[in-house]
Amino acid sequence: MSANNQRVLSRDVEATVIPAGDKVTLPAGSKVDITHRLGGNFTVVCDYGMFRILGADAEALGEELPETAAQAEAGSAAGDHSGPPAEDAIWEALKSVYDPEIPVNIVDLGLVYSMEIMEEAEQYHVSVQMTLTAPGCGMGPAIAEDAKGRVESVPGVTSAQVDIVWDPPWTQDMISEEGKMELGLI
Repeated sequence: MSANNQRVLSRDVEATVIPAGDKVTLPAGSKVDITHRLGGNFTVVCDYGMFRILGADAEALGEELPETAAQAEAGSAAGDHSGPPAEDAIWEALKSVYDPEIPVNIVDLGLVYSMEIMEEAEQYHVSVQMTLTAPGCGMGPAIAEDAKGRVESVPGVTSAQVDIVWDPPWTQDMISEEGKMELGLI
C-alpha cells in the first residue's frame, strides 16, 4: 500500500466485513489501508481483515465526504420535482454502486437484470432485480441496500425495492465492454 492510503481511524466506525457481510465496529486508533474508493464508500484492510466503510464516515478516515455519498445522504429531492423520475438518472444512480471487492459498478458487471418504474397515485416506485457474482456472498444485502438508497436519492423516486435473484445465473459474459476493460479482460 502507498503511504497516502494509510490512515488511523479518528473514532470508532461501523464497518461491514468483506465478504461475510457482518457489521462490526472498528475502534478508534485502528490503522487501515484504503484499497478502493468506490461509489462513495471505502474498502479498507487492517490487522482484523477487509472491510467496507460508508462514505458518511469519511471524516473518520481523514477523507472528504465523497460526492455520491453526499448525494445519497441528501435524499430524494421529490419536493422540488414533479412527474416521473428520469430513467437515465436511475441507471446512473445504480452505476454508483460497487461490490467492494471489484472495481467495476454493478451495472457494468452485469449484475442488474431489470429496473422498472411503477406509478401509483402520482408516486413513483422503482423495482430493481439484481444478482451477485456468487451465491452466498455475504455482501449481497449491503450492496442491495446501497442500490436502494442510491435509487431513492433520484428526484421523483418515492421508494425503491431491490431484490436479489439467481435466475439466470451470472457469468462473466454479462460484464459490459467497459467493465471488461476495467478488469483487464479485453
